[in-house]
Parts: sequence; structure tokens; C-alpha cells
Amino acid sequence: KMVAAARPSVTVHPALASEGVGAALKLPEVFKSPVRPDLVLFVHTNMAKNARQPYAVSLAAGHQSSAESWGTGRAVSRIPRVPGGGTHRAGQAAFGNMCRGGRMFAPTHTWRRWHRKVNVQMKRYAVCSALAASAVPSLVMARGHLINDVPEIPLVISDAAESITKASKALEVLKLAGAGPELEKVAKSRNIRRGKGKMRNRRYTQRRGILVIYGSDNGIVKAMRNVPGVDVANVNTLNLLDLAPGAHMGRLIVWTKSAFSALDKVYGTRDAPSEVKKGFTLPRHMMSNSDLNRIINSDEIQSIVRAPKDGGKRAPLKKNPLKNIGAMLKLNPYAKQARVDKNAVPKVVKDSKKFKAIGDKFYNKMMVDSEYDGELFVKFASWLEQKTTAEVPEEE
Repeated sequence: KMVAAARPSVTVHPALASEGVGAALKLPEVFKSPVRPDLVLFVHTNMAKNARQPYAVSLAAGHQSSAESWGTGRAVSRIPRVPGGGTHRAGQAAFGNMCRGGRMFAPTHTWRRWHRKVNVQMKRYAVCSALAASAVPSLVMARGHLINDVPEIPLVISDAAESITKASKALEVLKLAGAGPELEKVAKSRNIRRGKGKMRNRRYTQRRGILVIYGSDNGIVKAMRNVPGVDVANVNTLNLLDLAPGAHMGRLIVWTKSAFSALDKVYGTRDAPSEVKKGFTLPRHMMSNSDLNRIINSDEIQSIVRAPKDGGKRAPLKKNPLKNIGAMLKLNPYAKQARVDKNAVPKVVKDSKKFKAIGDKFYNKMMVDSEYDGELFVKFASWLEQKTTAEVPEEE
């Protein structure tokens, strides 16, 4: 959760140029509520559905023809076809959503579940979150409002603003409060809507500007209704759709003194429930201090925390002796020497006189026994890399 930046008091600024700066007011407790963007988005999404009107295509649309399928055996698809002749329409496919002049896929009906029920507690929680976000200048600026000339957030003006009845006077009041750049931005944002909505009584689009919240209507509603982008609301009937348009919290709100003072009565305080909303108490933060490291390392926590345990004994990792030589040596210390002996290659003395004598004796015996002679013997002797004195006769 985000925590709203709370001020101890708020100054009452003059609504008319002839007035002076008023006394400071204590900040209502509702501005210290948790800021819950997830809850505001959920409630806003469901509440916005409750203003929809049912729409549907005609039940007979796409079926205003006595088309029937030609069946099989005519080398055409089995889609229903328009009967008759003498016109292009005859024989054309009908009814299907892929056909020209056919019905749409899954035709819409008016008995759809258009509206959504939202729990009262959730709506009240979301309103409190939106009010708390409106008191954080960074969230107000993030929503796109121009507040460089605004003296203070939240902005409170005197009750003289509730008695004005002219739009020109309303403009003077808002400009005196530092909202002139915001009004100019809204006026320049007016454009023609894209699409067919421009033909359906919603021709123009325009940014949302200032929300003026009053305590009693002595003419302020009539005065503010013709100022571009300015909305008005009674403090007793605040709506999330006005406090967070588009589910984006941080709307620029101008409070009258009476409306600002009535917030503790409408929404209650930390110690007392609301006097207007039955059974409602202000939502509280799950943590009053979000600095978790400071909490854990505090003396109060560390004094009752158990001491860290010793390392203790851990179960050894079992290793396969057939794959791990270390595990095998623990079971069979001779395994290392057995592996060396297995891989050892016996040494052969090639230049030994004893082996040479044995070879010469075998060769001489073989020559005597075979009595080879001629060209084949010479080649065989050369293959054995032996010298011979036999001469090969020249071919004539």
C-alpha cells in the first residue's frame, strides 16, 4: 500500500479578492487512509458498468429470407440459398455469418448481465483512498493537473464561493485559487470525437479538470456548470467516478470550508465511526510503520527473539562408490592399486639379443623348410626387411 502524505493543518484561502487568508483547519482523518490503486480500479470498473444501456441486433436480422439448402450432389456447399430466379440474389448463400446479408456470429441480446453489484464497504474504502490520493501533490501532478500556481494541496477556499451565481464569478474564484493554467489546459483539449460517436450526441471530447466540492448549494452549482472541465459535488454524496475518473487517482479538488470541515462527520475519525454512514469506520494501514528493517532491529523485537541455533549436524550426501573413487576407497582401500594394475601395459624389450636370436633361428628354419627361391622369395625377404644375396635373373 502507498501511504498518503499527511499535513497537520490546512489554510483556508480567500474565495474573493476582498477577503483575507482565513484560519487553519485541522486535516480530516480521511486523508490519512491507505491509497489502494487496486481497489479503486476494481470498484471503478464495476461502477462504470451500471450506466450502460442494453443494445442488441434485431432478432430477425439476417434471417429475412426463405432460403433452403440445395442438399448434396450439386457440387456446391450445403449452406442455405435464396430461392427463385431471374435476379442476382437467387442462388446466393444466406443466413450464415460468412454470407453477405447474413446474421452476425453469436447475435447480441438485450438480456445480457449489464450491471454489477459492488459492496458498499468496498465503495466507501475506494472513496477514502481517492480522497487520500487527492492530498498528495505528486499523485495530483502524475494525473496531469497543473498545480504550479496552486498555493496548497489540499486546496480549501472560504464559504463565500458557495454563494456565487455567475460563471464569470466562478472563473475569478478559480483563478484566484491558482487554477488558471488548469482551466486553460482543459479548454484547449476540446476536440471532435473520432468515430460515429460524434453523430450520437457526444460530438466533443474534453479532459477532466477541477472538482469543486461544496457543503451547501447557494448558487455554486449553477455558477460552475458552464465552466469547461469543472465538476461539482456535494460532500455528503461523493462518488468515485468523480474523485478518480478513469480509475486514476489524484484529481485536483477545490474544497469549500464547510465541506472540508464536514469530512470528519461524514467519514469518521480514528476514534469514532461515521455519523452519517452506518457502521463505517475509516480503513487503517496494515502497518503503521513500513520500515521493516527498523522494526526487526529494534530493541523491543530483539529482546524477545530466540538466539540463533548452532549449525548442527547435517545428513551427509550419499555418493555412489562405482562412480566416486573417494567413496570406493573407503569401502575398498585396494581399489586404487587395482585400477593402476588394470591400466598398466607390460614393457617389451625390442632390442634384446635374446629375442633377436630367437627370431633369426626361426627365420633360418623357415628358409630351410620352405626352400623358397625366385622372384617371390626376394619380395618376401624385402617385406621382412632382411638382406639377401640372391640375384634375380634379368628377363630377356
